[in-house]
Amino acid sequence: MGEAQGDVAQQVLGQSATPENLAAFRRELGLDQPAHTRYLSWLGGFLQGDLGNSLISGIPIKDLISERMYNTFFLAGFAAFISVPLAVLLGVIAALYRDSFVDRSINVATLTAISVPEFFVGYILVWLFAVELGLFPSIANLSEDASLGDRIYRTFLPALMLTLIVTAHMMRMTRASLINLLALPFIEMAQLKGASQRRLIVIHALPNAIAPIVTVIAINLAY
Repeated sequence: MGEAQGDVAQQVLGQSATPENLAAFRRELGLDQPAHTRYLSWLGGFLQGDLGNSLISGIPIKDLISERMYNTFFLAGFAAFISVPLAVLLGVIAALYRDSFVDRSINVATLTAISVPEFFVGYILVWLFAVELGLFPSIANLSEDASLGDRIYRTFLPALMLTLIVTAHMMRMTRASLINLLALPFIEMAQLKGASQRRLIVIHALPNAIAPIVTVIAINLAY
């Protein structure tokens, strides 16, 4: 009976492996045990922080994950550092100049960013900034000993793409929350007392709009 295409031992050792080698490797991996036994063994190790070793390199899987997890959180934090202040600022500007050319331009730009698929945005950024202008690398390869400046430089394009995607949602929520608050009686009272539009939004409306803005920011950071 031929070996199954999905057999792990056959894939690792190759087609030239002898039956004895395959049998020994399956015993080493525990593939000779029932599926539920292997699962319970894996689950016990997982609960103790042992994810096993890579079949290719033999390196502990938790070490491989931790290295990539650090890069992932660095990229997410970098994108958040840019997108959150930018989204709030654009939302305030759009609410401040509501129904003006500035407001419409910001809304069109953010709707376009939401509508275009992420991978297409990535292609455009790579073509423009890496191929045409040569300002940033097209592939963000990071070594463990990379400096902070080098990490920021090499992850700028991925962070910019994430910023373009998540800023739109946060900006529109900021704008909508501020516009809704501007219709409330205490805002009208402040306006009757002579408060400027900028003061109404920044001093009176924005602090009261924090809750929905923080909610949508948290959702986008999780994304």
